[in-house]
Amino acid sequence: MYRLKKSGYEAYLVGGCVRDLLLGLEPKDFDVATNASPEQVRKAFRNCRLIGRRFRLAHVHFGREIIEVATFRSSEKGSDIDQKVHEDGRLLRDNVFGSIEEDAWRRDFTVNALYYNIQDFSIADYTGGMEDLSVGVLSLIGDPATRYKEDPVRMLRAVRFAIKLGFVLDPECEKPIFELAHLLSGIPAARLYDEALKLFLAGKGLQTFEMLRHYGLYSVLFPQSEQCLASEENNFPRVFVTRALENSDNRIAEGKSVTPYFLLSAFLWESVQELAREKIKEGDNESFAFQNAASQVLSVQVKSISIPKRVTQSMREVWLLQSRFNKRVGSRPYRLLTHPRFRAAYDFLVLRTETGGAEKELAEWWTTFQSVNEIEQKKMTRPPRKPKKKKKVAGLTKAKESND
Repeated sequence: MYRLKKSGYEAYLVGGCVRDLLLGLEPKDFDVATNASPEQVRKAFRNCRLIGRRFRLAHVHFGREIIEVATFRSSEKGSDIDQKVHEDGRLLRDNVFGSIEEDAWRRDFTVNALYYNIQDFSIADYTGGMEDLSVGVLSLIGDPATRYKEDPVRMLRAVRFAIKLGFVLDPECEKPIFELAHLLSGIPAARLYDEALKLFLAGKGLQTFEMLRHYGLYSVLFPQSEQCLASEENNFPRVFVTRALENSDNRIAEGKSVTPYFLLSAFLWESVQELAREKIKEGDNESFAFQNAASQVLSVQVKSISIPKRVTQSMREVWLLQSRFNKRVGSRPYRLLTHPRFRAAYDFLVLRTETGGAEKELAEWWTTFQSVNEIEQKKMTRPPRKPKKKKKVAGLTKAKESND
């Protein structure tokens, strides 16, 4: 910021970092807004790289740290080269530059449109963000329906920020979501994958999940999962997904790692199970039924959210290892124990047990098997003894014959 200032440009901290600092939270990253064009920013920094076509941005690299620098954008319409709008209202390209005030009105939420000025250490607020921050309300800048149509991902951001900050959605901001949730289907699936990780891996996944379902957004992201959740199993609501989210939130709170594939496996597990059962009824082998069901469910899911292949492969392994937990005799348990995905698959089994999807005795057996020594493991994996056949005693048989 000081280098931009020395080069004759304005520079402000803007967005979530300012909002979080004012709320006493630790910012995840820092963004800078300036009146310098992306090319002028690159000229000022040798360690700068320009990215993006939809929004032209400058990324200034300091080792592993990246500071995103955006040029003030204008509210005026530009040429077809600078600005492009889809027929449904989505903003496909926006590189018309303007002043700081115009830039403020182009941002999404009022609390994200606060600018920290290094010249006099003040906060510039053009949209009423400070007032919303003080009362804990999340409001969109401009007409909510229009802003959602420009970028439907703003509906997901509204949910994420409301949960993260503990804010309530302004009624005008909330109302159009129910009607416009379907617009998310027009967003590139790769972008929605990144948004999904932000939603569910921030430590408040369960609250986020419930809010997404309330507004009809979850069904667009995970249509097969929503279909399962809308039905009951043995006259009881399905709770496997909520238990998995609760487990992930607890792990994050304890400082433990959470992998995307585990949570995504949980979202789609019941869909895979139901489809596999149908295939088994049709005569398929159990192993093939689960493999084909996994492939079919994933092929449908990636149309909504483009899950990377490395993640889908891990998801498959977690699913397909579930049937191997039933094989507890001989060398099979030892081979399973050395599988790279054993730990995740075991945790998955425990979750299934907690929600009635697997026998409690099975999970307890595997918990014990991991903790005992080699001698005990050998005892646990011995085949059950066959009952001995009673041998006929020759003398008794002859006596019986003589009595007859």
